[in-house]
Amino acid sequence: MDKIYKTAEVAKKVGLHSNTVRLYEKLKLIPEASRLPNGYRVFIDYHIEQLKLARTAFKVEVLQNGLRKKIINVVKLSARGQLSEAINCTNDYINQIKQERKNAEEAIELSKKLLLGIDAKDNCIFFTRKQTADYLQVTMDTLRNWEMNGLLTVKRKKNGYRVYTEGDINRLKIIRTLRCANYSLSAILRMMNAISECKEIDIRQVINRPKEDEEIVTACDRLLTSLSDAEKNAQIMLKQLEVMKTKFNTNSTF
Repeated sequence: MDKIYKTAEVAKKVGLHSNTVRLYEKLKLIPEASRLPNGYRVFIDYHIEQLKLARTAFKVEVLQNGLRKKIINVVKLSARGQLSEAINCTNDYINQIKQERKNAEEAIELSKKLLLGIDAKDNCIFFTRKQTADYLQVTMDTLRNWEMNGLLTVKRKKNGYRVYTEGDINRLKIIRTLRCANYSLSAILRMMNAISECKEIDIRQVINRPKEDEEIVTACDRLLTSLSDAEKNAQIMLKQLEVMKTKFNTNSTF
């Protein structure tokens, strides 16, 4: 017969508040608890292992390109006892994390190359805002947003219309690439300002380490670190899922 635990006992074992345990149950991140005749919840060892899995899953907040939804899905699959499916989804999650890390690294290297040669050509082409948006496959509102945030100062013709030069296009390629890699606007601006001051600089350090007095700090500022930590946690989850599969010998819905 399975050993049973009260809510407070389970919470203490996994280092959570009792309310968090109840919330996880409500969100279907753990199996629904059985009830005693008096209405009190009772949990078993599977709940404890599942709560540990959930804690590991949510240690790092990684939002880009559906990664958050994927890790939640892993936890919910495990909560239903579908451990083989959870293992497969965790492997998919890890593969995507690796690709995201590669994208982030490539964005940094591309940015460095483009920035070093950004002023070499500046008068070969002249695009309107619409032409620029179409060329970069972004919306005009996106271009306005980048300009309003100080990432680019666009020249104007005598009639007042904005005109984008080849140098502007190169800068916008950098911004677009880094945004696709989920760097924040503040991180991109910090990098570009630093490069303008000194081109011999470690771009990774600039991107990942905001100044201590900077008020706006987002998770994307530490993208590479977050992705690395998320991958490590996912590897831990894989091992735990394998242990749970062996220990509880289940792959069916609770």
